[in-house]
Amino acid sequence: MNRLFVTVSMVLSLASSGAWANVQSIKAEVNGMVCAFCAQGIEKKMRALPQTREVYVDLKNKVVAVELKEGQQLAHDTVRTAIKDAGYDVPKIETVPLSVREIRAATRGRQ
Repeated sequence: MNRLFVTVSMVLSLASSGAWANVQSIKAEVNGMVCAFCAQGIEKKMRALPQTREVYVDLKNKVVAVELKEGQQLAHDTVRTAIKDAGYDVPKIETVPLSVREIRAATRGRQ
C-alpha cells in the first residue's frame, strides 16, 4: 500500500510540474548481456550519442533505456546498430514517454 501511495504521489507531482511534457526515452530489450562489463560497454556507447540525456542499463532484466534531451530525436536503427555493433541482439525497441528514472523504478519492481 505504501509503495502505491509513493508511486501515485510521484505521478501526480510530475504531472502537475509539467515534467512529462517532453520526456521521451528509447527502451530496448537486449539479449547477450551477461556481465557488468557488457552493461558498462553498452552504457558508454549510448552516452556518446549527442541526443542522450541519461542512460540506464539493467543487466538482470535485459533493458537498455536512453532518455533523450528535450527536443531531440533518435532513430531506433541508430540505437539498434550501436548495440548490435557491440555484439548484442535487440529483439524489441520502442519509444516511451518515460524518463530513465521511471523506467528504472518500473524494472526494479520486477526483480
